[in-house]
Amino acid sequence: MYTWIWRHLPGNTPVKSVLALVLVAAVCALLLFVVFPEVEPLLPFTDVTVDQ
Repeated sequence: MYTWIWRHLPGNTPVKSVLALVLVAAVCALLLFVVFPEVEPLLPFTDVTVDQ
């Protein structure tokens, strides 16, 4: 998968490296600002109970 992405990025090695970093940053931003807030209510981490 990574070689497929690398082969399809335009430019030489330095340009591909910068584009790959931008692509990783875009995926991280999408996860942080869109995906995680959507699935957070479905996660059981807010149901904290302490038994004595």
